[in-house]
Amino acid sequence: MTPKEFLISYVKKFNSGDISSLISLYETEACFVSQEGEVVKGIDNVRQCLQSFINMNGRIESKVIGVVQTNDIALVNTEWSFNGSGPDGKAVTITGKATDVLRQQSDGTWRILIDNPWGTNLQMTV
Repeated sequence: MTPKEFLISYVKKFNSGDISSLISLYETEACFVSQEGEVVKGIDNVRQCLQSFINMNGRIESKVIGVVQTNDIALVNTEWSFNGSGPDGKAVTITGKATDVLRQQSDGTWRILIDNPWGTNLQMTV
């Protein structure tokens, strides 16, 4: 599986709402930029951040813009959008340009080491 194919499978798992399946795509010591300027570390903290998105009962769409790969490390840039609903039931739309670092595992699969959904910008409409 290529890094681009990995990101396509990530979107499918996210949209299924299965947090266990989604979190399996992260390394144990992964970090996640939960908000612009705020980084959480470790799989349990990443799980909490992802669960908050899944709780908004939305769908994510993502387009891979570019991949730079050397050996077992890949830098992946994507454009994404999320449409869901907030705790008050109002529609939420979030878009961004993500920068993610993936590492290929010994079995050939990829996992996320650094997930920065706000990589190059943050636009949010509530």
